[in-house]
Amino acid sequence: MTLSEPTTDLSHIDYWIFDLDNTLYPVTDKLLAHIDTHMSGFVANFLSVDAEEARRIQKSYFRKYGLTLRGLMIHHGLDPVRYFEEMTPMDLTEIDPNPALGAAIADLPGRKLIYTNSSRHHTEMVLDRLEFGDIFDGVFDITAADYVPKPAVEAYRKMCDLHAIDPARALMVDDIARNLEPAAALGMTTVWMQTGAEWAKDVTPEAHIHSMTRDIMEWVTDTVAIRS
Repeated sequence: MTLSEPTTDLSHIDYWIFDLDNTLYPVTDKLLAHIDTHMSGFVANFLSVDAEEARRIQKSYFRKYGLTLRGLMIHHGLDPVRYFEEMTPMDLTEIDPNPALGAAIADLPGRKLIYTNSSRHHTEMVLDRLEFGDIFDGVFDITAADYVPKPAVEAYRKMCDLHAIDPARALMVDDIARNLEPAAALGMTTVWMQTGAEWAKDVTPEAHIHSMTRDIMEWVTDTVAIRS
């Protein structure tokens, strides 16, 4: 395994699947605090608990299900429509435009997809903020996944069916290592985008991670050069 370099042979890849948050742009400490505050506020209001208990529940469900929303749906009957109606949008001013990365991704040969545990609306706002333009062929969001988040393998299968993806010819990039395990199990090539985020600490790369990088721009441009 190499760091900040593409997997050696990517000649078979014709579908490039990218996670969004903390993969195509860095989630800053300020932005993460904003998300945590608003998520905890929602949980506290919905469950009528104090802020400390809300944060404990929020983190517990995120670790167990990959998404706090999923835990609230399973254990408390939350209607996801209410969640998306009441959650305050992120402060996108913390996201710096990066049209050069968008142009580099556009040069990858084949189709490109965003696979995110967030909503399509959030995805579209972020891509607009990044100034990527119309480079992706589709977005597979939490609604398309029937609110089953990564890393549940059934969501990956649904994505492949919906977008006619042959996993053996697909590559997936994600900042959460465990999200790459089902992708690899289905036959995808995987790239771990390493960050300093809490959920990326003390993670040992395993067999389901084929390559890793700390610089998404470097990885994309090197990959484009290999496939040229």
